[in-house]
Amino acid sequence: MEHQQSYVLRTVEERRVRLVRLWFCDVLGQMKSIAISPVELETAFEEGVQFDGSAIDGFSRVQESDVLAVPDASSFQLMNWGEGGEVTGAMFCDLINLDGTPFEGDPRQVLKRNLNKARAAGFTLMCAPEVEFFYFAADSLDGPPRPLDSASYFDLTTFDASSDIRRETIQRLEATGIPVEYSFHEDAPSQHEIDLRYSDALSMADNLMSLRLIVREVALQHGVHATFMPKPLAGVQGSGMHTHMSLFTKETNSFFDEDAEAHLSETARQFIAGLLRHAPEITACTNQLVNSYKRLVSGFEAPIHLTWARNNRSALIRVPVTKRGKEPVATRIEYRAIDPACNPYLAFSAMLAAGLAGVEGKYELQPETSANLAEATDTELLQGGIGLLPASLAEALDAMESSELMKETLGEHIFEWFLRNKRAEWADYKAHVSQFEIERYIRNW
Repeated sequence: MEHQQSYVLRTVEERRVRLVRLWFCDVLGQMKSIAISPVELETAFEEGVQFDGSAIDGFSRVQESDVLAVPDASSFQLMNWGEGGEVTGAMFCDLINLDGTPFEGDPRQVLKRNLNKARAAGFTLMCAPEVEFFYFAADSLDGPPRPLDSASYFDLTTFDASSDIRRETIQRLEATGIPVEYSFHEDAPSQHEIDLRYSDALSMADNLMSLRLIVREVALQHGVHATFMPKPLAGVQGSGMHTHMSLFTKETNSFFDEDAEAHLSETARQFIAGLLRHAPEITACTNQLVNSYKRLVSGFEAPIHLTWARNNRSALIRVPVTKRGKEPVATRIEYRAIDPACNPYLAFSAMLAAGLAGVEGKYELQPETSANLAEATDTELLQGGIGLLPASLAEALDAMESSELMKETLGEHIFEWFLRNKRAEWADYKAHVSQFEIERYIRNW
């Protein structure tokens, strides 16, 4: 760590960085920032930066408010804020109490704690998300959002601004040190996808926070609004964040077994079984908005059934077919319910905990589902013993509240605050009279 801190101090001096941003996020995953001068950086590494935690929703009570933000030198990034703009430094922080103990309201500390538990069992979680989002005209946000194009999957859109904005975004991400594997136009109008290269879970959660910031920042510079809202348009598919995962033991992929069917090791099969059994309990974390459940409906390529399959995108968990010869490294699973509005630190923690519960409990994996579940009737599903994800935020919160696994995974502080906050969101939603109701009922009833 001292070597990393020295590198940051040297880089800041050599690049003449005038401002260093210290980042952390609240319980819901909203980015927060403290800006310091480079002359304060060494002290920040040694002592942290003290601030009033009670000012952040979900953090501390007034009587126990002060916490320290300690920058993690390994997360250091150089960021250019716009063409010709100043180069600033940025780092993610761990939040600690004044006595030096981890602050229980810090989502990043939650993920680190769960990753340490996995490490004690011999595993490192690696993941790669497929991040989907929309571009809309900025002046349309007070009414129906207006897409910038009418393109579909993989279309080369040369006559609209969105392709240029996405290309500039990718350049910014790469310059920041966030490697992009793929990017393309998605199925819905003005919907795009950026796939990040495989990395350890903590680095990936940090990168996702940076990506959301950079995507919106670049869009804003072009007079466009970018949104990670899961379902902003009716009648088309929403935005997911399909996340590829595997467990590694040192340099070895623990999900790979050369002699097993589909090369899935016993560890991989148990991990999938854990995710399937506990999926309803973790869904409030992976899909935390009322709007998330407008995406999780049949007919729009979003999974709602508690099943797994190889190359069947109607299943909740897919086992992708790997390139020939890449199986020892690339064997993995894809969790398809999660959306890009989640708090990645909490979502990764929840998925890891569910999977590890399967490994520790040696859960037996149910048979693979090959049928297109979107075409199956409720009777067929019931006869096949196929369960469903929660259909609303309220159902997801009920499942989470009764889960000892989620209480342990998140810690009592975040567990209780998250439930209170999301119950309030659901109450506000229930009391809201929508345009749908006005149009359908006001003339006839």
